Amino acid sequence: MSFAGEIRDELAHVEPDCQDCKIAELSALIRIEGKLSANYRLELTTETASVARRIVSLIHDVYGLKTEITTRRSTLHKSYNYLITVPAQIGLEKALRNLGIISDQGLEFGIPPNLVKKECCAASYLRGAFLGGGFIADPRGDFHFELTTQHEELAHGLVGIMDDLGIPAKASLRRGTYVVYLKGADSITDFLALTGAHRGVLALENVRVTKSVRNDVNRRLNAEMANQAKSIDASMDQVMAIRLIIDKRGIESLPPALQDLARLRLAHPDVSLRELGELADPPLSKSAVYHRIRRIEAIAQELRQ
Repeated sequence: MSFAGEIRDELAHVEPDCQDCKIAELSALIRIEGKLSANYRLELTTETASVARRIVSLIHDVYGLKTEITTRRSTLHKSYNYLITVPAQIGLEKALRNLGIISDQGLEFGIPPNLVKKECCAASYLRGAFLGGGFIADPRGDFHFELTTQHEELAHGLVGIMDDLGIPAKASLRRGTYVVYLKGADSITDFLALTGAHRGVLALENVRVTKSVRNDVNRRLNAEMANQAKSIDASMDQVMAIRLIIDKRGIESLPPALQDLARLRLAHPDVSLRELGELADPPLSKSAVYHRIRRIEAIAQELRQ
């Protein structure tokens, strides 16, 4: 099962806080997944078995309506999807009005404020929206989260709910579909925690910690490799300067202290200045080695000119 599938499965088992939360969650599910025919026949489709059971359970528990469920197998993708049908019956129209799906003006596409006036109900509405049209990428790759809907008004309504709950979200139109998306692991974690996907939060946090540690190690390795490369380049420049002096004047032309350091550098071209100072007899500080090297390089520069 994909990471998004695991999140949907976990959310489908979250127990709503109150009856109003059930109504809010079911309203979002119908708004995103539902299709209502002219004769008041309602159909919802999902690819997740636990979500199908959740839809049926909410319809039965809240409104006591009859439902039919059909399991279908896609020959192309070799996967199953579930069609939940609520046939025309007494009580269905009243339920749809209560859910904010229809009104005297016809179909409604926004989010009725009375459904999400409590924070627990707003969280339930977001949970239903994710169960109906949510996607979250495997956090081992990029952090990516989105909710999709066909209606602009609903998309902006979802953004408004999340903003009110402290989760910054944005909406955009992509190939005829409105996408509500979150950027960054913090926002995604907040959404999962708010809607009740606590196992998902732990999984995401574990991956984030692993990524952080790996990135820190990579940065340190890169820094060490860069420092080693600079040290090697500097060492080769010092060796070339010493050889130039030897070729032009001979090493005896240098003061005794510089002669000793030059011979030491030629014998150990791959060590750092600190290590070079430790090899000297008597040992020299890194600062002392640095100043003697600078004097050698200055002499070599004069010879080049």
